Amino acid sequence: MSARVVPIGQEGADPQRALRELVDASGLRRVDVVAWRDLDDPEAGGSELHAHEVLSRWAAAGVDVALWTSRVDGAASSIERGGYRVRRDGGRYAVFPRTLARGLSRTIGSGDGLVEIWNGMPFLSPLWGRRPRVVFLHHVHGEMWRMVLSERLARLGWAIEHRLAPPLYRRDPIVTLSASSKAEIVERLGFAPERITVASPGIDRRFAPGPGKDRDPLVVAVGRLVPVKRFDWFIDAMNKLRADHPGLRAVVVGEGYERPALEERVRTAGAQEWLTLPGRVGEDVLVDLYQRAWLVVSTSAREGWGMTLTEAGACGTPAVATRIAGHEDAVLDGVSGVLADTMEDVAIAASGILADDDLRARLSEGALRSSRRFDWDHTALSTFGVLAEEARRRNRRGGD
Repeated sequence: MSARVVPIGQEGADPQRALRELVDASGLRRVDVVAWRDLDDPEAGGSELHAHEVLSRWAAAGVDVALWTSRVDGAASSIERGGYRVRRDGGRYAVFPRTLARGLSRTIGSGDGLVEIWNGMPFLSPLWGRRPRVVFLHHVHGEMWRMVLSERLARLGWAIEHRLAPPLYRRDPIVTLSASSKAEIVERLGFAPERITVASPGIDRRFAPGPGKDRDPLVVAVGRLVPVKRFDWFIDAMNKLRADHPGLRAVVVGEGYERPALEERVRTAGAQEWLTLPGRVGEDVLVDLYQRAWLVVSTSAREGWGMTLTEAGACGTPAVATRIAGHEDAVLDGVSGVLADTMEDVAIAASGILADDDLRARLSEGALRSSRRFDWDHTALSTFGVLAEEARRRNRRGGD
């Protein structure tokens, strides 16, 4: 297989029909997917949304998809969503040995194909998966281990990601979200570039321009309230902006275990009246915020893409984002937004956009124009194409 960057929007005039035809031709009727979390998890983020959008389209095209993931407190152990089945077993960490045991016993991985979503800690599917196999690897976790674990566990997690796992996955095709993430995977994990396919995520059609922007500056940030998102940077940057833009309001949408610390940071800054953390919000509320916002900001340290940035872009809202892998593809620097290196740079870039009506209008148009490249139907077709190609390769070689 020769991996490549998939030209979004050029796989055919009707990607849904193309996907159905590809499914029929591939012989892949039953596919198991293993993932750390699913969309109902309180800490679900871009990886879980990506899985849902892709798997629901695979299911609509005729694939019997089962997603095996961790338990969600208070939720059923088995549900159907979007035409695919979700099977939940094991807690936040127990899901990994549980999945390994199920794989070794052939409870998982006995169908026609297998997808592993490698989100930091791998499921080690090369040890138990005997069917055509593809790995979704959105980004390298790197320093994220130190942000969330003790020093000893962080060293262990880093060693598993960088030393133990990569040799096991050398023969597996990898799907990632952006060219910059691919480059980082090659550099840090040592994967061969020809084994990695880039397939950008889509944007739901509900994200579209609204009736207009708020009269006063509104800045929105969206994500899980966890250390890697660095919302402390966002709060500090907004405090700097407030001095030059006294009418500024800022909203952080999302939930997570860092909420108490972030709320205390807001209180310490005396920003409770204009900087709010409403938690997770409904889809209509999120779309409305994107449409009314003057700017969307991401201060994250690690991303495979930055879906919140392209969703906001589809609403005509430009971005200021940290210059990291993923963001470098989601934001076209100087066209759909601005990339920044430090918290101070975030504040300076955001202030310049808020103060300059012409610049903001140009970036808004650039964000809207660039967002038209992204479509979930094409993402589903591209990702299934990698699995189908792997199945063909194995058939030609008589299996592995």
